[in-house]
Amino acid sequence: MQLHNKIALISGGGRGIGRAAAHAFAAAGARVIIGDIDSTAATAVAQAIGNAACAVTLDVTQADSVAAAVATALDWGGRIDILLNNAGITRDARLTAMSEAQWDAVLDVNLKGAWLCGRAVAPQMITQGHGSIINVSSIVGIYGNFGQSNYAATKGGLIAMTKTWARELGPHGIRCNAVAPGFIATDMVQSVPAKVVAAIQERTPLRRMGSVEELAAVYVFLASDAAGFINGAVIPVDGGLTL
Repeated sequence: MQLHNKIALISGGGRGIGRAAAHAFAAAGARVIIGDIDSTAATAVAQAIGNAACAVTLDVTQADSVAAAVATALDWGGRIDILLNNAGITRDARLTAMSEAQWDAVLDVNLKGAWLCGRAVAPQMITQGHGSIINVSSIVGIYGNFGQSNYAATKGGLIAMTKTWARELGPHGIRCNAVAPGFIATDMVQSVPAKVVAAIQERTPLRRMGSVEELAAVYVFLASDAAGFINGAVIPVDGGLTL
């Protein structure tokens, strides 16, 4: 299997794309640490996977919580081969209506959270002489999006940070790549008006949204040895929306 005996830490692994990634990593042979601020959700995912998974409470905005989660992962797995920086939130508003609290909340989770996780995991990966860090960005981080100054800033920042880490950590055998999803059919989409969903699908050459399983498959590939010479890349998974 592609990830046989690899140890993966996933932030935001308790639901949605993170949950799908946890199942995909386990199916590919990895042992998975599911980190989430919602410990009940993380535990449910770990129980569904079985002995190849464990759950940790992880608040990516708090350095102490990140350090504790990494320590638990190392105690359980002995090393960390893969970090999937998946945790993310939205607090949408137009520029003139966005509050400082909305800005700060999104920056703390999406950007600072990924930085804290990367900083905590990197020393172990350097000692090992290998590792794969995958940052979950978005096409919004490349092209922007109406009402998402905060979210777009974090996702663009993740791309810049990915390229920086690829340069800094590459000499230690650690690869860092970003994935930029387009519109993926998650639970959040259920709250989007049908006419908006239809417009998105019409603009996408494949005429549909992506599935969480399709996105998770890209994460599995990037985490695997098959992607051993891919470093500093930003891979759109958007059905051709940005062509």
